[in-house]
Amino acid sequence: MKYDKFFSADVGSFLRSPVREIFKKVDLASIYSFAGGYPDAATFPIDDVRRISAQVLDRYGAKALQYGATQGLTELREVISARYGVPMERVQITTSSQQGIDVCTRVLADPGDVVLTSAPTYLGALQSFRSYRADVRTFEDIGDDFSKVKFCYVIPDFQNPSGETMDLEQREALVALAREHDFLIVEDCPYRELRYSGEPVPTIYSLAPERTLHLGTFSKVFAPGFRLGWMFGPEELLDKVYVCKQSLDLCPPILDQYLAAEFMGSGALDANLQKSIALYRGKRDKMLALLEKYMPAGVSWTHPEGGLFLFVTLPEGFDTVALYDRALTAGVAYVAGSFFYPDGSHRNTMRLNFSFLDTARMEPGIRLLADVIRSASPL
Repeated sequence: MKYDKFFSADVGSFLRSPVREIFKKVDLASIYSFAGGYPDAATFPIDDVRRISAQVLDRYGAKALQYGATQGLTELREVISARYGVPMERVQITTSSQQGIDVCTRVLADPGDVVLTSAPTYLGALQSFRSYRADVRTFEDIGDDFSKVKFCYVIPDFQNPSGETMDLEQREALVALAREHDFLIVEDCPYRELRYSGEPVPTIYSLAPERTLHLGTFSKVFAPGFRLGWMFGPEELLDKVYVCKQSLDLCPPILDQYLAAEFMGSGALDANLQKSIALYRGKRDKMLALLEKYMPAGVSWTHPEGGLFLFVTLPEGFDTVALYDRALTAGVAYVAGSFFYPDGSHRNTMRLNFSFLDTARMEPGIRLLADVIRSASPL
């Protein structure tokens, strides 16, 4: 039976994730994987979760297993409000920050509307923009024509995939552009609390709260399995998000929210963050040293101040998409950088994750990747 006639017009715009395709094909434990964006499982606070779970069930009983409010649990919104200095009325809980990206796009963009983003940018955001048939433009190709821009999507802190951070001048310039040309900003901050060096930069939301939707997540600072995130923004925009979410998931998972509220509000989050930051700082520094030690001449990479990724650039003529099967056969995985560019360009780049792989396995993995690159020829 052929099913094409049953599919909606949106289906043709769905973008398959090459990262998820890797996970379908490969047992991550059997290779040196720098491909995914997984946190190190050693950062998952299992003892805290066990303790807090018992406390929550003792305190709330069946209430913790019931449906809840679409905007999210009041207890969780209150601790997020207190932590980040944002009125609770401006806090919306989401089922992951990926849902935050998707619901922003669904609420703000019609087919053909321009969504402005950096290049490279987060692949999951590109998937969402294209699924709603938005016209994705970059700062490089928009020129001076901002008239059709509906919103701009940025990851200002330790960007995925580049690992780079926007400085204050760049953030202020973006805010000035948004105000001059009257578009909104979606500020995605999944890695902001994972800073290993340098000084924090004010959020874009703090510079322009009237036109910014700020996204956060527990996935990188607690555990991704909880699938919880949050959103700050103007109340009028959040009201439309609230109505939209009623048709998506009714409410975020209640038990997970109670656990997250207790974890954040009790101080356990900050204690766990200290350990996570120390671990990831060491992993970042080790990967940077290994790249310096093993990579052939002409290869360069970013030096992130935080987050989970860095971006590698090979000499012109190399194609990391074509090179991937050879690397995987050899036993090492990365994500080709071209997947993070809306036009598929920059095929001589790759994203490497330094958080997931055990530190002891990092050196043989980087050495193997360097050997694969060294044995390849530019096209």
